[in-house]
Formats: sequence, C-alpha cells, structure tokens
Amino acid sequence: MPAHFTDRVEEQAALDELFRTRADGGDPQPLIVINGPAGIGKTTFASRWLRTHSSAFPDGQLYADLRGHVANGPAGPGEILGQFLRAFGTPAVPGDLAEQASLWRSVTADLRIAVMLDNAFTAAQIRPLLPGGPGGLVVVTSRHRLTGLGMDGAEFHRLRSLGVTAGVELFIRGVGENRVAGELSAVREVVSLCAGLPLAVCLASARLAARPGQPVTALAEALTPDEGRLTLLEVEGEGTVQNALDASYAVLSPQSAQLYRALGLLPMPAFDARTAAAACAQSPAWAERQLDELVEANVLEDIGPDTYRFHDLVRVHAHDCASTTETASACERIQRRVADWYLNTATEAQQRITPIQFTLPRTYAHPPQLTLPFTDDIAALGWLDARRLHLMAVLRMAAERGWHATAWQLVDAMWPLFLRLRHYDLWIEAHRIGLDAARNDGHREAERQMLNSGAIGLSAAHRTAEAVEWYAASLRAAREAGDRRDEGQALLGLGGCYIQEGRLADAVPDLDRAVETWAECGYPRGVALARILLGEVALAEQDLGRAVTCFTLARDGLLAVSDPHDAARALAFLGRTHARGGDHTQGVSQMREALETFTSSGAAHWQARTLEMLGDSARERGDDVAAGDFRAQSLALYEVTSPADARRLR
Repeated sequence: MPAHFTDRVEEQAALDELFRTRADGGDPQPLIVINGPAGIGKTTFASRWLRTHSSAFPDGQLYADLRGHVANGPAGPGEILGQFLRAFGTPAVPGDLAEQASLWRSVTADLRIAVMLDNAFTAAQIRPLLPGGPGGLVVVTSRHRLTGLGMDGAEFHRLRSLGVTAGVELFIRGVGENRVAGELSAVREVVSLCAGLPLAVCLASARLAARPGQPVTALAEALTPDEGRLTLLEVEGEGTVQNALDASYAVLSPQSAQLYRALGLLPMPAFDARTAAAACAQSPAWAERQLDELVEANVLEDIGPDTYRFHDLVRVHAHDCASTTETASACERIQRRVADWYLNTATEAQQRITPIQFTLPRTYAHPPQLTLPFTDDIAALGWLDARRLHLMAVLRMAAERGWHATAWQLVDAMWPLFLRLRHYDLWIEAHRIGLDAARNDGHREAERQMLNSGAIGLSAAHRTAEAVEWYAASLRAAREAGDRRDEGQALLGLGGCYIQEGRLADAVPDLDRAVETWAECGYPRGVALARILLGEVALAEQDLGRAVTCFTLARDGLLAVSDPHDAARALAFLGRTHARGGDHTQGVSQMREALETFTSSGAAHWQARTLEMLGDSARERGDDVAAGDFRAQSLALYEVTSPADARRLR
C-alpha cells in the first residue's frame, strides 16, 4: 500500500461499478468527474484507481495538470492539446485551437486510452480535450462540481474526508507504530485537527518524523488554529492544510526553507536540481540535499528522475512564505537567476545546433556558473524539447516582469527547437511575445529578427497571409534602418510565401532582389538560400536546366559557409531535378544522401519532404511498390510534423 494512500475501498468500488455499467451498456467514452475540497486526495485517488484499470487501455494513459488554482493558471486547452498530440508523436501542433481539437479527435479516433485531467477549473477547459474514439475514458478532478459537464454525459463522484480510523492508519504509516505507542488519543486529535484531509495528515506525520524527540501531544498543540497568526483561505480545506504547512515549514533547516521559498516563486510546474541550484545561487549537490529534505517533509513530490513538483496548495504556501520573508528585490533576484540559467543553457544549445543563426547578443543580470546538462547536439536538442514548456513559462514570466531583453533573447535562443521540431503553436506564441519585448526594449535589430523568425513559423504553419504581413513589416523596418542583410531576409521570406500560394511569377522578382541585395552586402549564405527557392520555381516550371544550376550553386555556397542542413536541402532538390530529367541513379543517390543528413540531425520535416520526393521519383520510373513505401514513410512523418502536408499527401 502506498505511504500516502489508505482506505477509499467503498469509493473505488463505486467507480468500478460505474465503469463496468457504462462499458457493458456500450456507452461511448465514460466521463467521470471526481470533486472535493483542497487536500482531500483527489489526484492520488484518481491516479490509483486508473492504474487498477490500465489493462483496459492498451493504447496508453495521459495525464495533464490544468492548474485550476495556481497563480499562473488555469491552463488553456491549446496548451494541453499540444502536450497530448506530442505524446502521440505529433510535435507540429497547429496554432489554432479548433484545428488542434480536430486533429486530437482524429488521432484518438481508434484508440483505447485513459485521460486524467487534474485540477480542472471550468467545463470549458475540458470539452476540447475529450478524445475522439468510443473506447476511452476521461477522469476529471476538480475542487468545483463542474455540473456543466452533465450535458456531456459526465458522472459525478464527491470525495469525502477520511474517517478517523483511516486517518490514524495514514498517520502511523508515516511515523511508525513504535513512535505513537501510548499516544493514540493524541493521534486521533491530530487527525481531527487535519479535518480528515490526507495532505494535511501526511504533512503532520512528516513533521513528527523529522523531530524524533517530540511527543504527538506537542504536535497537536502546534496544529491548533491560532486565528491571530493564520490567514484562513476561502476554499474549504485550505485553512487546515495551511496550519499543517506552517508547522512543517517551521522545522525545515534554514537551507531547505530557503529553497522552499525560492521554488515557490518560479513559474514552471516542475523543477530539477540545476533549476533549484540556479534559484539559490548554489551548487547542484547543495540543491539535491535540500530537495531530499523537502521530499522527506512531504512538501515536495519526487515524480521522476531529477524531477520534482509542488501540490498546488503547497506552491501557494511556498510563494506566500517567500513574499513575507524575502524583500521584493530578493524575490526578483531569485526569478532572474532562473531566467538567466534557462537563457544561458538555451543559448549554448543554439550555438551547438545552429551556430550560424547565433548573431544577436546576450545579456545576463546574474551570469550562471552551472555546468551544462548536455554534451552533444542531439542531447542539446533533447534538452530544448524536454524543457519547452519550462522555457515558455520563463518567457511569459520575463515578459510580465518587463525583462524585455531577456524575453526576446530567450525566443531567439529557442530557434533550434522551432526549426528542427516545428512546434508551431509555441513558435508563434513565443515570437508574438518576443516581438513585443524587442519593441519595448527599443532593439530594432532584435525586432527584425523576431519578425523574420516568427514569419517563418507562420508560413510553415500555413498561415501565409499573416506571414506576408510580418515579412512586409520586417522589410519596412530593414529599409528604415539601412540593414541590407535583413532586407534580403524579408525579400526571401516574401518570395517563399508567394511560392507557397502558387504565385510563382510574383515570387521571382523578390527572390532576384534578395540575391542582388545579399551579393552587394557580402552575405553568401543568403544568396545560396535564395537560389534554393529560385530552383524550386524553375523545377515547378519544368525548366530543369535552370533548376540544376540554381540548386548546384546553392549547395556549393552553403557548404562553403558550413551550413550542412541547408546544403542538404539543396541536394535533395538537386536529386529530384535529376530524377525528373531521367537520371534516376544520380537523382536517387543525391536524395538518399540528403536524407541521411536530415535523419542524423533529427530534422523530421525534411526527412518527410525528401521521402516524398523519392516516392514521386519511384512512381515516375514505374516502381509502384517503392513509391508506396516511400510515401507511407513520408506520410507517417508528416502526421507528426505538418498535418497540412499529411492531408495533401493523403
């Protein structure tokens, strides 16, 4: 039996019966809402019950914290849909909520999955997250009753406080039977003071365990409410938990109390040791020791390898402790140190993965001294991807605090994440924030960078009209600043948008001007990039000789400036052109070489593009079996990188 779970036998049986009844009746997708006061154990109860039914959901179980009662919540449906879609291998999430919900229903149409939506605030949060298939189950936990979900067929279950017997069992499990021998009446008093709330009982037992010489009666006295000392919160259960938290906090070591307060100020939902170390300007070893103490005190949950989180009530308490103990400048210093750590680490990843992109400066209020969590390009990209929601949380915090330079620099540092993994929703949101930050910072070069990088994301997400607006704004800004290099970038982007819209005749003048502009200012990489697009126009117009010339010059130019990714793009198109001209051997060889480059770098979208080209070339030479295989591989990758391309290919 888990240390933090006891009893609930009748309640589990009630849910079992409900689940069986709905399943036997053929009702589609049961929706169960578990509600109850704060600290009652809704999350633990729901998680445990779902685990007992894991065999009924062979396609997996998903969990999301909807953050209904935290300072930076509640979570929007789009944020959660992005997590869910990526969990099923769809990193290129559409930016529009309706498209996300439609894609989610399509992805789950034939799946038997269980979805747990924790800490919900409103019914409106839930509806877009309901899967599409009939073979699933959705369990929602909330402090509110969410009666509006009744129209969606929801069944409601109210979780009650623990009885005295169960509360005493839970308390003893935390401290041991020998510790409470002869003091059972005092234990019952402690459980009563905890109002039967499992969170409060666990906090109380952890406090006693940390003080071997303290009798249970002393703990009961410490938990007795002192109206002059405590501010009782409005939501039922919170006042009782605060009493327990105040008592637990009082016995933390000074170092652990310092970390507790610091973590309460951070915007991300979970922490690792390096983040904790950065917050307190200490070493990771120091942070690990204090994290262990916080876990032992039951104020922090250890949820995975080097990953910790607060219960939402504990987070509020930690934040309040920081606000009342630390000065405003000290609180800001903690947050800035963490923001600088994320900025520095993301920048190091950017310099590893896309060194040619790194051109703008970085400024730090508190330059980090910690070692990096990666040592090669693949691990760097993995870190960016695993921490993408943390990076976005830090970005939003920086924007809210008015740290404008930090905000746009963080967006710039996240470029490899967007370029390689194409998280369109995050790409677009980040650049809207970054653009505002650059303008507020008065940094015109950064403003143009945000416009160009953001427009690339809009174009890749097939929001071409918006992309044209951003590129046009970038073009005006570049000409006002006399920045020829940025002028060429905007012209390149406009030409690419016109190609995407099928307006080839409109694309060529802008691309020619980009070549001319970049040649004059001495930017050979830009010239080569423009030639790739000019080659695409020539290929579309069946002018194969001109296409070969463009792609060959582009590849040579990109290899000369050490840009292997874009050189591989030129090579893939060159191979396709040769195949179209009848030289299948050379064409396939070049496309396969490009594919190897994209595969080794993790560029899934360009793997899909190249596989599609190989499939088209195989079909043209009459090899339908190979064509079908290539297109199937391409479609599988498009499903996770570009839903619009997947629809087109289907």
